Amino acid sequence: MPEVIDANGGSGWRRAWRRAALLAAVIAGGAYLALLAWVYCCQERLIFRPEPLPLAHRFVLDDVHEVSIDVGGETLSALHLQLPNPQGVVFFLHGNTGNLATWFTHSDFYRAVNYDLFMLDYRGYGKSSGRIESEAQLRADVLAAWRTVEAQYVGKRKVIYGRSLGTALAAGLAAEVQPDLTILVSPYCDMAQLMAYHYPLLPTLLLRYPLETCRDVVRLRMALLIVHGETDTLIPIRHSEQLLSVAPQARLLRVAGAAHADVHQFPAYTDELRRALKSL
Repeated sequence: MPEVIDANGGSGWRRAWRRAALLAAVIAGGAYLALLAWVYCCQERLIFRPEPLPLAHRFVLDDVHEVSIDVGGETLSALHLQLPNPQGVVFFLHGNTGNLATWFTHSDFYRAVNYDLFMLDYRGYGKSSGRIESEAQLRADVLAAWRTVEAQYVGKRKVIYGRSLGTALAAGLAAEVQPDLTILVSPYCDMAQLMAYHYPLLPTLLLRYPLETCRDVVRLRMALLIVHGETDTLIPIRHSEQLLSVAPQARLLRVAGAAHADVHQFPAYTDELRRALKSL
């Protein structure tokens, strides 16, 4: 007997396959849209990695004082190294992880070059209360902290230092107050470029924290020192090269062999930082 083939069987199978493919696409599309919504609403979790400290924590440093800064109902925690007759002050804005306990670790260097050091924890970091909710809030907090410091150094040198995440905040503050020197270590041109580099499938239109360092360094009139590890894969050195291209007065120190988290451990870094501070 000849084999009988259902004339509609093939097309029925193809319809079922198309329906399954369509359903999978709808589910994938819905999941992607849900991801986009989460990134837009909760991107602070991707950008900021605070490590809180108990309020009872005490920093045991003889010439370093704990400072509390009121910022509209919340309190920022800061440490202030104060020497007997300093040449000036370095206002330090740290990166996106840790807290003062992990960042305030090289005070001997500043003692040796005779500069006071002021470093704060952002909201939610260390003993600082509250949480970061917007770039405008973050920049306002940084400016409030600066205002508590600058009046103490009339006639002395003022330096604004930013590291990693803090470089955009440092550049923005420096553009407003024009310190004697701005130092940006492991900086980025803007957060949109970093987002495209690390999360290429996410549209940068979602970004609520543009943090545009390149935009702000254009407004700097005073000296600018940029330091970057040549093997940095978190923030590639091309970001510093972009900053150099828009800030002709800048100097770029390329630290051979340095990555992102270890650049401060290289003699080339400490030697250049010492020279820059002593030359003011």
